[in-house]
Amino acid sequence: MQRIPIESSRPIIVFALARLAVALVAFVAVVIFGFPAHGRAAVVLAVFVLWSAGLLLAAREKPDPALHPLVPAVDFALLLALELAVPETLIAVRLAALFLIAAHAHFQGERRGIMIAAGGSIALIAGSAIRGDAPVDSDLLAFYEAVFLLSALATSVVVGLLRTSESTSRLRARELSRRTMQAESEVRRRVAESIHDGPVQELIGLDMILSAARSKTEENEVGELIEEARDLVGRNVRALRDEIVDLGPYAFRELTFTTAIETCLPVWQRRYGLEVRLAIERVELAPELANDLFRIVQEAVVNAGRHAEASRVELSLRTVNSDVELRVADDGKGFNGTTRFGNSEPGHLGLQSMRERAELMDGELEIESSNRGTRVLVRAPLRQP
Repeated sequence: MQRIPIESSRPIIVFALARLAVALVAFVAVVIFGFPAHGRAAVVLAVFVLWSAGLLLAAREKPDPALHPLVPAVDFALLLALELAVPETLIAVRLAALFLIAAHAHFQGERRGIMIAAGGSIALIAGSAIRGDAPVDSDLLAFYEAVFLLSALATSVVVGLLRTSESTSRLRARELSRRTMQAESEVRRRVAESIHDGPVQELIGLDMILSAARSKTEENEVGELIEEARDLVGRNVRALRDEIVDLGPYAFRELTFTTAIETCLPVWQRRYGLEVRLAIERVELAPELANDLFRIVQEAVVNAGRHAEASRVELSLRTVNSDVELRVADDGKGFNGTTRFGNSEPGHLGLQSMRERAELMDGELEIESSNRGTRVLVRAPLRQP
């Protein structure tokens, strides 16, 4: 199971698919089994199918229209029309109404959910009373309707409260993650600057002194010692510069995503023995988005080289409609096809970090892993710089 970002349109699409499936099954059942007055029921259900299909198309393109307050009004109007046309559908209509009430309370929120539950259930109960030819006697019908009304209101309250609590908790967690990652970036920047301005510069100065001393000495033994010292200095300078690169570029307002990757490429290849293949489109990325995407690439490459023992990594970046898609695939040994984000084993904290960054971008993260390698796929809205 995957935790879906709060802003994701996937639950809206699933709801639209479920509504369409219910309408289609009901329509097919009426046509095949010849339900009483199936002609009138088929007409209403056909309209419901068309309405549901239209909402599904709208949800796939843009989720906002599918969340308009008029949508539940149309849903319950169609249910009322079905009940008025064929009173024998009363029980089925009530069950469908509870499903719609729960779903709309989840998407519309607690207050609107209660209003939808009250308005929809009262409209259905009033319609049944006006028609007056329900398939059950009046006393039993009154009991059914009372239970239905209370169930509808209780469903809307519980689902709405759960949604509100979940959203509040996840938004707080997101803000905490954002602040933590901002603090981490600031610490990385300071450490990188300290290494560059301190030890690296001192070692470079020491190398220059040793070089001058070597040119002025004529004793072979002393010269060899100086050369060894220079080699040691050179190795430490390269190691410190590699660490600076690993800490990551911070001037994303001046550097493009491609430049940042190309800067790190030689270090990754030398440190992990990886062959890194790039296929990066020229995409204008906002600095925050470029930073988060770079961090995900960095985690994926480090996992491939350090834990998966991969020999090749393929990295691609492209636009898909209004989204940016990042794909990082390696040929390493993988991790048994699981994405245990909470696990503290080596590499899995990096996976947790990737997921959190994807959520901060309002995007989605997919990870597939097997003994043939691991693929990391990120899709996020393309925010313009």
